[in-house]
Amino acid sequence: MSFTLTPARRRTAAAVLTAALLVPLAACSSNDTKDDTKKDTAGSTASGSPSAAPQANLTVLAAASLTDVFKTAGAAYEKSHPGTKLTFSFAGSQELVAQVAQGSPADVLVTADTKSMDKVKADTGTPAVIAKNRLVIATGKGNPFKVDELKDLADTKLKVVLAAPEVPAGKYSKKVLDAQKITVKPVSQEPNVRAVLSKVELGEADAGLVYKTDAESAKDKVEAVEIPDAQNAVAQYPAATLKDSKNAEAAAAFVAWLSSPEGQKILQDAGFQKP
Repeated sequence: MSFTLTPARRRTAAAVLTAALLVPLAACSSNDTKDDTKKDTAGSTASGSPSAAPQANLTVLAAASLTDVFKTAGAAYEKSHPGTKLTFSFAGSQELVAQVAQGSPADVLVTADTKSMDKVKADTGTPAVIAKNRLVIATGKGNPFKVDELKDLADTKLKVVLAAPEVPAGKYSKKVLDAQKITVKPVSQEPNVRAVLSKVELGEADAGLVYKTDAESAKDKVEAVEIPDAQNAVAQYPAATLKDSKNAEAAAAFVAWLSSPEGQKILQDAGFQKP
């Protein structure tokens, strides 16, 4: 039995044959494309995409008097250390020590005196003093009550506010006043030195003892009356990593940076003294 293809049937057969031959070629092309895509993606990741950058979220417990300067320092550190984010918690050193003793999660501790740091030495690495500070008398802008020296604070007509005795600034204040045999009856004793500064800024107190750097940070609102070195006390700021930190290497890097030329310039520009 013979079978003759008409022109129409020849065209249909050719189309079917062509389609059959193209299917495997398309499959190969598709697989090759997928393989190439995988290779490109893997190559991109391996070559250092943003997702491969080291990440470290550090919590830093810091003395209240470091509030302004650490905000500046933190921004500079994050810029030079991509992938690291710093979160600061500011309070009186005695509050920070209590938080560490209670196991609050954090990576770095910076206090305003060495005695506070010593209380949690079992929970920290070896501390390093990163800066020093001194006390001044803060008064309202223009020094309306003409406070010129420490003994003026003994005037009972003057509303004087001090940091509480358990706060480093309070301890330093007591030390300098006792050394000069000056008795001051404060209208309030505050939980940290920034609260003392705030009272003077708001006019709720006529004068208060704060750190030089605190008065400098609010120089548009308060006057700073210098206290002679012979009558003053030197505040030291130790910084240490916390042993329970989940970011030990990153925490140690930040503590070391605080003593680096860049970190020291920021601290000293804010009025802190060399350690």
